[in-house]
Amino acid sequence: MQHIYYKNAKISFTDEGKGKAIVLLHGFLENSNMWRFLQPKLAERYRVICIDLLGHGNSDSVGYIHTMEEMADAVYEVLHHLNLRKIVLVGHSMGGYVALAFSELYTEMVKGLVLVNSTSKADSEERKTNRDRAIKAVKHNYIAAISMSIANLFSEENRDKLTEEILWAKDEALSTPLQGIIAAQEGMKLRKDRERLLHNTSFAKMLILGKKDPVLNYEESKLQVEETNIPLITFEDGHMSHLENKAELELAILEFLKNI
Repeated sequence: MQHIYYKNAKISFTDEGKGKAIVLLHGFLENSNMWRFLQPKLAERYRVICIDLLGHGNSDSVGYIHTMEEMADAVYEVLHHLNLRKIVLVGHSMGGYVALAFSELYTEMVKGLVLVNSTSKADSEERKTNRDRAIKAVKHNYIAAISMSIANLFSEENRDKLTEEILWAKDEALSTPLQGIIAAQEGMKLRKDRERLLHNTSFAKMLILGKKDPVLNYEESKLQVEETNIPLITFEDGHMSHLENKAELELAILEFLKNI
């Protein structure tokens, strides 16, 4: 991995392939390694940058709260370092929130945006309360809280089928430091509603959702793109499309990129 420094914090990233720049942003309790299946396929045709967001993977934390805007600024510093002026963003879950913040702050750089198991909506009051509970739980018993939260991201059917994938995801999640976990939860809790970006920007967009996503209600989430020309791709499984629907995710993203 390569790295730069943002506010004296190390930000790690990989940069593979040539051509149109695709930036992959991982979700909460993940890191750039979550793209290990997709990244090599994309790098056959494109330049693919995978970034460890603040407090995750090999990137440092910068404080008690990592807002989505601050994470987006760290992403910008990586892209500025690489002299990239136009990019396509692909964000999973929290990575989608960061991609939306980036699209608002640096609109002129964005050629395309793919939200994977993510939403442009702000947290509901219930969701904010759940984040506070999750922070308390991880402070009380780090390993148990993380192990439970990862398993609960998969559809119920896949919790028995995909045991190896779940164990791998748990191991990756357990490498996330406590400070990074808390700072991300606090930042997600504060994030703005950015649904207007889906309607009022000219760059290409795509929304990918899991019908049995335990985190995001499918019926509510799909309303974001109602009465728009934004394609909605629906998978039959849960929140972890990169593990539950590997082939379908790869195909959907490649098809999207062809048209940009």
